Amino acid sequence: MTEVEFKNHLVAAEKSPKEIAAAILGLPEVTLRYKPSPEKWCILEILGHLADMEIVLSYRIRQMLADKKPVIAPIDQDDWARHLHYMEMAPAELVALYGLNRHASLQLLRRIKHEDLDKSAYHPEMKRETTVAEMVERLAVHGTNHLGQIERLKKEAGRKPN
Repeated sequence: MTEVEFKNHLVAAEKSPKEIAAAILGLPEVTLRYKPSPEKWCILEILGHLADMEIVLSYRIRQMLADKKPVIAPIDQDDWARHLHYMEMAPAELVALYGLNRHASLQLLRRIKHEDLDKSAYHPEMKRETTVAEMVERLAVHGTNHLGQIERLKKEAGRKPN
């Protein structure tokens, strides 16, 4: 990853919490909880996922930067959504948590040396080493991917018969 690519990823990652916050601002509870099917997430669950994954990605980056031969602990995002009670959480708090932790992640990444991007950890699900650079790329696109999902759910919820 070049310096320019790194900086571009950080800029993209920084925009995400603001975009997510704007996308859910003023949404009624029925829209936040709309599920296209029982196994699919609603907007509220997506917000919980974003908040928790920011913690997970931040921790993984810290492992790679600081630990010797770290191994990433796999997670099941659907189990997290169920067992961590995303449906009982306030949307504003989830967005704030996502934004605050993203800010902390970006502050850390702005302090690292370019060669730190090559530091890695073994990822058992991928069965290979994954690097800080890959985590930075994930930070840049993760929120944007879910923003698209939120926008689709808003439209679907608006078309849902009462």
